[in-house]
Amino acid sequence: MEEAQKLQTIQPIVFRQLQNSFEHGRLAHAYLFEGDQGTGKAELALWFAKHLFCLDLQKGMPCEKCNNCLRITSKDHPDVVEIEPDGQSIKVDQIRALQSELTKSGFESAKKVVIIHQAEKMNLNSANSLLKFLEEPPANFMIILETQSLGKILPTIRSRCQIIHFQALSTERLQSRLESEQIPAKTAKLLANLTNSYGKAVEISKDEWFNEARDAVIQWFNYLEKNDPQAFIYVQKKLVKTFKDKTQQQFAFEMLAYFVKEKRDQVMKQNQTDLKTYNYLLEEVLSASQKLEANVSFQNIAEQVTLRIVFA
Repeated sequence: MEEAQKLQTIQPIVFRQLQNSFEHGRLAHAYLFEGDQGTGKAELALWFAKHLFCLDLQKGMPCEKCNNCLRITSKDHPDVVEIEPDGQSIKVDQIRALQSELTKSGFESAKKVVIIHQAEKMNLNSANSLLKFLEEPPANFMIILETQSLGKILPTIRSRCQIIHFQALSTERLQSRLESEQIPAKTAKLLANLTNSYGKAVEISKDEWFNEARDAVIQWFNYLEKNDPQAFIYVQKKLVKTFKDKTQQQFAFEMLAYFVKEKRDQVMKQNQTDLKTYNYLLEEVLSASQKLEANVSFQNIAEQVTLRIVFA
């Protein structure tokens, strides 16, 4: 039951929704799992498939220990078929091969489950081929489509599926998943506070620019915290060169706000007299972020923040 507890923590609403469907016998023949990368779509698809094949259901949930559950987990069950993109797309030949396979009865039972990962990568031909199949699905057949981009799925396919929306991970859960990918705890915590997207967080963590940008903001924060006039020169010599476009510049203020909040939380526990300083700094950073949205020059905003903090 450990797997069920983990999935319930990641997606409590979806978990309950799927479990209720199984318990009340209201199973659709086609589901569309929609949500960001890393939100548990693939894990919940396999868990849901196990309901149909488990040999020893425990309180209506897969036991995770029987031969069928173990083979589904190891992707070795002949009646649970998974399709991944072949290169950059899911090709029509893959869907045709699937259709041919599904016209046969199950190897070990009458049931078959198909899971199509990254369904948004079906090209027009493969999507139309799948659509024909969905219009007249075989008996005892279930298909689960997963996508990060619902808008890229043909409306005619969407209309034939029960759409299940996966919520973005909580900050704590996202941090935990990032740490499981061997991302250091401090970096994982920073990333989880900068984005609620697992895919985006992983992408940022692999960008060489990120480490330089993080270190640059940390140094700037250190100057500001000490009221060091070097902070003004640092804006001109380092920050302007590191944060070149508007997206990166917004990122700079978001990271600075994160470091200010972290230090403020420490101060709240240790020394209430310094709390005003960090609250003021945070207000200035948040105001700076709003000015950037209004298309004020990044260098001008960063210099204004520095002047208001260091020479206040």
